[in-house]
Amino acid sequence: MKTFIDELAQHIAVMQCAAQCSDVVQDAARLLIATFAQGHKVLLCGNGGSAADAQHIAAEFVVRYEKKRRALPAIALTTDSSILTAHANDFEFDSVFARQIEALGNADDTLIAISTSGNSKNILQAAHAAKAKGLNVIALTGESGGALVDVATLTIKVPSTVTARIQEVHILIGHYWCGVVEGSSDVS
Repeated sequence: MKTFIDELAQHIAVMQCAAQCSDVVQDAARLLIATFAQGHKVLLCGNGGSAADAQHIAAEFVVRYEKKRRALPAIALTTDSSILTAHANDFEFDSVFARQIEALGNADDTLIAISTSGNSKNILQAAHAAKAKGLNVIALTGESGGALVDVATLTIKVPSTVTARIQEVHILIGHYWCGVVEGSSDVS
């Protein structure tokens, strides 16, 4: 049986390797600051644990991360059960996020598309819909980046193929972005 120490060692190793993503993480932070500073919004989507991460990051932007400041416009496209179930029932699940981007996205908004494989069909369709409407797309993926690499404005490829480790780095990056955005004089 794998021990907790084994799991922790794997976590630490991936976190240390994630330093190779630092430049693109910084570029994405600057893009998020510009998005909010120019009065635009951030949309987020993902499946499963990545859906939870999308909601988590959106909540930090809207409510607060560490300090009291104005609410920032961020929407997790994973949260409206009526939209999700109606769309999946009436159309298909692959376009569930793309449809919401069609309704809610505007040019110069930013989509944070989260997929550990980079190949989730509904995340890819969301990224394509976002690009077609003039949104910036930040992709959070795993090691290969998958097909999202070809669509995204910026892609952060976490150097792992283990879903849990990738998601742990994704939420660290999300927290970093929230802190940087919150500390920016352009946004506060």
